[in-house]
Amino acid sequence: MPARFKMKRKGVGQMLRMPGMRAEMLRRAAIIRSVAVAISPVYEKGPTAGHYKASWEIDSTTRGGRSRNRAAAYVRNTSYYARWVEYGTEKVPAHHVLLRAAQVGGVNG
Repeated sequence: MPARFKMKRKGVGQMLRMPGMRAEMLRRAAIIRSVAVAISPVYEKGPTAGHYKASWEIDSTTRGGRSRNRAAAYVRNTSYYARWVEYGTEKVPAHHVLLRAAQVGGVNG
């Protein structure tokens, strides 16, 4: 006889608020951050050499759901020019560092 499963919203909500869920979100964010650091381009000239690569950080919070109390983690780059590196400009091609890191980190997570 096949196994049966009946989802209960209350149970899923409890699971998404567990401390272990927040820890897992941080673990996955750390993997994505390490991949992003590894593949970040470094412009050797100028006063900001290596700044982009050194500006990756992770953070966790609670958000989502009716009570805004579900675990979430963020990976971001705090350099002022991070979006130009990610999406490119008319003179510089897009590197998609965060996109590629999330793709690789999601698979390895």
